[in-house]
Formats: sequence, C-alpha cells, structure tokens
Amino acid sequence: MTPLRVGIVGAGIAGLACAEKLTRQGHQVRLFERGRGAGGRMAARRLPTDIGTAHFDHGAQYFTVRDAAFRRRVESWVADGVVARWPSAGVDAHVGVPAMNAPLRRMVDPDSIRWSATVTQIERCGPGWRLGFDRDAAVEVDVAVVATPAERAAELLAPVAPDFAARARATRSEPCWTGMLAFAAPVAVTQDCWRGEEVIAWAARNNSKPGRVGPESWVVQAGPDWSRTHLEADPAWVLAILTKALSNRLGVGLPRLAGAASHRWRYARSGGEGSGAIFDRERRLGVCGDWLVGPRIEAAWRSGDALAERIGGDGGCDRRAP
Repeated sequence: MTPLRVGIVGAGIAGLACAEKLTRQGHQVRLFERGRGAGGRMAARRLPTDIGTAHFDHGAQYFTVRDAAFRRRVESWVADGVVARWPSAGVDAHVGVPAMNAPLRRMVDPDSIRWSATVTQIERCGPGWRLGFDRDAAVEVDVAVVATPAERAAELLAPVAPDFAARARATRSEPCWTGMLAFAAPVAVTQDCWRGEEVIAWAARNNSKPGRVGPESWVVQAGPDWSRTHLEADPAWVLAILTKALSNRLGVGLPRLAGAASHRWRYARSGGEGSGAIFDRERRLGVCGDWLVGPRIEAAWRSGDALAERIGGDGGCDRRAP
C-alpha cells in the first residue's frame, strides 16, 4: 500500500490513538493542535502558590478499562510508569502519573505535531485536502481527520461535509465549571473524592492520586445544569460559589487558601452518537472522538484506533466500530 499523508486536527487521546496506529502502518502523519500541549479534556494545570506549586487534573479525573485492546495499551502505560490505579475512585480507576496527560505525552511524536496551530478551514485540493490555519501556511494532505469535540467538528466540516457536520451538531456536549483550590494545610476529611448533586457534581483531593507532589489541592467540578445556567458568569464569582459549596458539603472549615483558579469547559462531557468513527473512503475524510462512542476516555481511544484501522485497511466506508 502506498503511504498516505494524513493530517489530524486535534491532539487529544482520539487523535493521538489514530496517529499511533497509522504511523505503525507506515503512513505519514501530522497532527495540528490549537493548544500548547497534548491533553484536551485530559489536561493538567500547575498553579504557583506561596507554599509551592500546586498540581491539578482539572479535566477528566480518571478513566476505566473495559475494551481488551485498550486494556493492552493501558498495561503498556502502567509498565512505563505513566499510569497507575487510584483506588479512592474505584477498583478500576486509573490515572496518569504524575498528571492525567502523562500517557498522552508519551504518545506524542514531537517530529509529527505542530502546537498552537488552529485549523480554520478544510477545503478540497484535488483528491485530497488543504488545511488552512489562522497564522501558518496551509498544508496539503491525502486524508483529513477531524479529532475534536462535536461542536468544533461541526464548524470545520459544515462547508465540505454537511452530512458529517449534521451528525456532530446532533451530539451536544455538556459544559462544566471547574474550581482548583490549593490549601495551606490538609482538609480535615478522610474521603478523597465523592460525587454530588446540585452545585457540585464531583470533588477530589488531587494530591491523593499516585505520583502527585505539592500542597493540598482540590478539584471541584460543577454539575452540567448549574454550569449551563452560569456559563457566562464571572470566573471569580464561580470560584467563590464552588469554594463555599465544598465547605458546606464537607461540613468543615477549609484551611487558608494558598492559591485558586477556575476553568470553564464549554465541551466537558460528550454525547454518544454511536458510530464509533466515521470514514468516507471516496472523500478521504474521517472523524473520531469520544462523542462518536460515549463520554469516556476509553471511548475516545477506541474511536481513534478504529478510524485508523479503516483508513489504513481495506473495506468500505463508515462501518460501525466493534
């Protein structure tokens, strides 16, 4: 098979899983990520404080393993020391070490990725595609892959693949406001994480995860309904509300705040369109992401891996993922 030039928009776990398999198949892969590092919703944040740097997994908190192929990949990450179990969240809860984005950083080939590269346009170029950017020169590829949240995918695909865009628009993501709180002393509770209702949907002592260092750090995530209602609220106000809600829920006074920040995830929890991955062989256009399977890290990996199989293998277009 003649190697294909594949351009992948997005370096979350779906895009990286797709890139890994395509590279093993001998194709020439380039990834374009609008951020400054791999992660997407598996991102991590460092926050300077007066008692040292605090660390937060402010997106996905952990992941589980059900699929056999994903389990093999996770076992390789465990062997490499970039993934470990986090029993506080459940017997099958896994986290990146020393941060959630650690396995993604291991997946990145620095020679095949361009950071801070925002793709603004996908347009036909002969039998292939031309990817246009906000600042950089356009890039021509044989196959274009969109590995972004559904809302972003719909924007990019609407001019060239309205059928794909319609499927993305029909699969909406839930928003989430997240608070990151670093304390000067441990919070006086024994439970490291819990799910809630009303304002707080999840709260966790981030430094209870394996491999973490730094001050006492808590991640507090608001529920989707509350986040949607207050999506455009002032970040400082949101942070104050989440801090007070944490204290009320725990029933204890909180130690002195050494540092705090908030983050608004417009596209935090994906839907589940059900296709697994989309590929049109005639158009040489593919789409992958958790929104095509379900709101799990494993789902994103499966989608990217399945799309690579369709691009690099024989057979028809847009078959259902196993």
